[in-house]
Amino acid sequence: MNKKRSQENQDRQARLAAIQSKQRAGERKRTALIFGGIGAVILVIIIAVTLVIVQQVRVNESREADAAQPIDGVQTFDDVTFEHVDDPVDYEQSPPVGGDHDPIWTNCGVYSQDVPNENSVHSMEHGAVWITYQPDLDQAEIDKLTELVGSRSYVLLSPYEGLETPIAASAWGLQLTVDSADDSRLTTFLDKYVQGEQTREPGAACSGGITPPGLVGS
Repeated sequence: MNKKRSQENQDRQARLAAIQSKQRAGERKRTALIFGGIGAVILVIIIAVTLVIVQQVRVNESREADAAQPIDGVQTFDDVTFEHVDDPVDYEQSPPVGGDHDPIWTNCGVYSQDVPNENSVHSMEHGAVWITYQPDLDQAEIDKLTELVGSRSYVLLSPYEGLETPIAASAWGLQLTVDSADDSRLTTFLDKYVQGEQTREPGAACSGGITPPGLVGS
């Protein structure tokens, strides 16, 4: 009888051990599947992020290459004066590309109303690009210009009364006129001339000056 019970106990223990072994194998399989799935997801994310970074690097390199070349249609104005004056200035270009100007600059940003010439010329002396557009320009075009400016800190965007072309981009001694906000030369102009080599006072601020009425988001 004792031998029989002993054998039964051994058989139960063997069956229990087999069940436990099977359970552990199943748990290992599930764990492998879970971690394998997580690993696959992580790998996909890494690949996607890498592709985005590579694409952005290529875009930046392309933009830098474009900015290194002359921009078709840009007019250059030499011997631009730069004295500080308190009186209104009669500028030769409209909008101006430089010249005598107010001692205080216009704070860079996006404006829905005209900004003063004399103060904005001072901003360009500090390396700002001033994008102007006809006051009756389609709102969709204005929205595209606003998006183009984005978070750039040395750009002025404003309507300009009497502008002869739909859009003009001006930097110190330089100007580009275009018919559409989709013109790729606008992006290249910003890449090349925002605090570009034409800047008379590199490192000077485009904040801390005056903020005319119409600053968007103020």
